[in-house]
Amino acid sequence: MSSSSATAGQTTEGTGIGALPREIWVLVTGSFIVAVGMGIVAPALPTFATSFDVGVTAASFVISAFALMRLAFAPVSGRLVSMFGERSIYVAGITIVGLSTAACAFAQSYWQLLVFRALGGTGSTMFTVSAVALLVRLSPPHLRGRASGVWATSFLLGNVSGPIIGGLVVGYSLRLPFVTYGIALFLAAGIGWLMLRRSALAAPQPKDDGGVQSMTVRQALGHRTYRAALLSNFSNGWTVFGVRIALVPLFVVEALRSSQSMAGVALSVFAVGNAAVLLVSGRVADQRGRKPLVLAGLAVSGLATAALGFTDSVPWFLVASLVAGMGAGILNPAQNAAVADIIGSKGRGGPVLASFQMSADFGAILGPLIAGVLVDAISYQVAFAVTGLTAVLGLLAWAGAPETRPAGGSAS
Repeated sequence: MSSSSATAGQTTEGTGIGALPREIWVLVTGSFIVAVGMGIVAPALPTFATSFDVGVTAASFVISAFALMRLAFAPVSGRLVSMFGERSIYVAGITIVGLSTAACAFAQSYWQLLVFRALGGTGSTMFTVSAVALLVRLSPPHLRGRASGVWATSFLLGNVSGPIIGGLVVGYSLRLPFVTYGIALFLAAGIGWLMLRRSALAAPQPKDDGGVQSMTVRQALGHRTYRAALLSNFSNGWTVFGVRIALVPLFVVEALRSSQSMAGVALSVFAVGNAAVLLVSGRVADQRGRKPLVLAGLAVSGLATAALGFTDSVPWFLVASLVAGMGAGILNPAQNAAVADIIGSKGRGGPVLASFQMSADFGAILGPLIAGVLVDAISYQVAFAVTGLTAVLGLLAWAGAPETRPAGGSAS
């Protein structure tokens, strides 16, 4: 174990959430600020794009361009983390998103908006990969599940509260949300720089530390659990970040004949179910193992998602949404902790984490496209059923994967 990892183990004894290192709480704070800002921009972005006299397809591409850039730049982000350390790339990534978002407020054409928004995707993946890499390295092995749960909860709470603020801000100006988000990101970057710049735990590790080199994606792919995690994260991206956002509002309005506001309620109910179990599932993953939680989360998420398309009333749809949210909340801390176990306490796994992130981004891009085609060609029922079946891929892979939780909380 490296000296910094040993220090982390010495300063975080205990089993409560408060035992997590101070640096992790800095990351959690930054995550919350970033998520709030994303939510502030979300209500304004499509409308702002159409204000340049373009159609729905062009407006939607502004949103897709951000995700596509994240996917394309993820391998580069992983290499940058390995070269320059997590701390520097973390601050640089948030700053880039802040600059690109603020620039969106001053866009004078659709193409300017598209370019500025797409550039933000590069900073976004730099932030995500570096933050998760720091989370992996700073979390004591016996608290990895809880650290992942706290991180995910902060992001979720930000996503829930952000649109509320955004709905108020957009009433004053379509450009104001972008300025607000830019300021929030500069604040997050400043907090990260101030709080982490003198941290011995967050300092870049010397490349000759024990002769240990960065874990490569090829090495990680040799681990059956990592391959399983890629599939389960692909399913999670397809379901949670793709189809849920793209189809749930349309299904509520078109199939259930309800209002657009009820579609927002359904998305919020999913978030409530997710938030309700994140911290608990993280704690159980640390105590009982990663694999049981992953299998349970995939099963619950897959069945509830498939059931969404077969509901015939708003109350039943909300129940299914709540259960689906709980399934995702059970899954995420455990699968993230498993990947952290594979990388180990030295945290030398930027490219490995980038590939793990890319699996979810790929699912988030591919899922809505395939589900949309299924809706147009067949039905909502088939689209949601196929979405639920993606969890089966993860289940089959995880069924034969070994447990990764370190025995007795020892470092891997």
